[in-house]
Amino acid sequence: MPGDGGSSLGTIELTTDLLNFEVYDMQVTLETAEGLLRRLSVTVPAAQVDEAVEKRLKDLSRRVRMDGFRPGKAPMLVVRQRYGEQARDEVVGDLIQRTYVDAITQNQLRPAGGPSITEVDMIVGEGLRYVAEIEVYPDITLADLSTLEVEPPKAEILKADVEAMIGNLRKQRATFEAVDREAADGDRVIVDFKGSIDGELFDGGSATDMPIELGKGQLLKDFEGPIIGMKAGETKTIEVTFPDDYHADHLQGKTASFEVTVKKVEQTVLPEIDDEFCLAFGVKDGGAETLEAEVRKNMERELATATKRRVKQQVMDGLLAAHEGIAMPKALVVEEAERVREQFSQQMRGAKADQLPLNIFEPEAERRVRLGMLVAELVRSEGLKVDAARVDALLDEIASSYEDPTEVKVFYKSRPDLMRNLEALAAEDMVVDHVLSRAKVTDVSMRFDEVVKPQEG
Repeated sequence: MPGDGGSSLGTIELTTDLLNFEVYDMQVTLETAEGLLRRLSVTVPAAQVDEAVEKRLKDLSRRVRMDGFRPGKAPMLVVRQRYGEQARDEVVGDLIQRTYVDAITQNQLRPAGGPSITEVDMIVGEGLRYVAEIEVYPDITLADLSTLEVEPPKAEILKADVEAMIGNLRKQRATFEAVDREAADGDRVIVDFKGSIDGELFDGGSATDMPIELGKGQLLKDFEGPIIGMKAGETKTIEVTFPDDYHADHLQGKTASFEVTVKKVEQTVLPEIDDEFCLAFGVKDGGAETLEAEVRKNMERELATATKRRVKQQVMDGLLAAHEGIAMPKALVVEEAERVREQFSQQMRGAKADQLPLNIFEPEAERRVRLGMLVAELVRSEGLKVDAARVDALLDEIASSYEDPTEVKVFYKSRPDLMRNLEALAAEDMVVDHVLSRAKVTDVSMRFDEVVKPQEG
């Protein structure tokens, strides 16, 4: 389109501030195309285009340097001959930008993404014509929120829960000691093994001095199960059939024979809950009693976070289910799919985003876009306002899980992007609270471990 090419004015900076006039006489025709697509046909009278070009040239005449003339003294005829076409192209670009904004305002459109400018036609004496194609946000009619059902989990942290958590901490710092008996579930064994298929060794099928903690599911059950009951120095041949979906393609569905030798059987030794153990978890004074109190406090925080997460998930799922027919701007879905793909590639570390098919990320992108539109509509229609106190409370909640909460808060407040994310989360929390005030809410009793267990999907 005009104005997209490189400038012939060297280092002179041209900005839209040079175009100090308003367009009053433009003609705009709105056409509703397929779905959410809209076509704006815009015409700007020649007189206004010419006026803008003259203003641009006069400004240039005061600033450009031309051979044979002092700065600002070049005749307008010379300036027009040299810079006329360039000035007209740049004015066209500025006019499209400004008149497009006026056009969508006049027609009360809510664009979902930027426009596609086509059919640009600029003829001297006839003015400027162009077409702007845009997708708009759909008009959303919110469902009756009282039909939504939400079941917040209710759980208490029992003494047994705390003891189990401390037991997990002990397992984290467990040691092993050799024993002269058969290997049992929970033991660690040190083994050598060689695997073959049809009598031939295969890549990745052999190891020496490999530790295996029995019962943890580190290896296939067909391999690990028969090791239970073996003693140090014993050798056994174990037949293993690899699953059809095994991660190594060349082994899928095949049966291998493993010659396994147990070199050592070790039993787990849990540490005593003494001052040394407590110190390892940051408890310097108070011993086991203080450790238990700290563990309970962390569990309470974990339970509150998990409860909030589950309730939010139910509310958002309920909103989606109640508004399944909402049309979605394709541009937003594509943009969000690209974002989801980039996040996935970062998580996979090494996967190149542009090598992953975009369509596999579209279902999640569609879910996010639909949910984002619903949240925005609820905020708008209900007049919900995110106040600073709610954002600060959310920041306090996040910072509380770090060793130095003050440092975390300072870091967040120094990053506008992080604060915007917090404000978006605060808006979502407000929507959740609003829905809960209207929906049918029934508390459901659950155990601590059930609530904090990661949800599928």
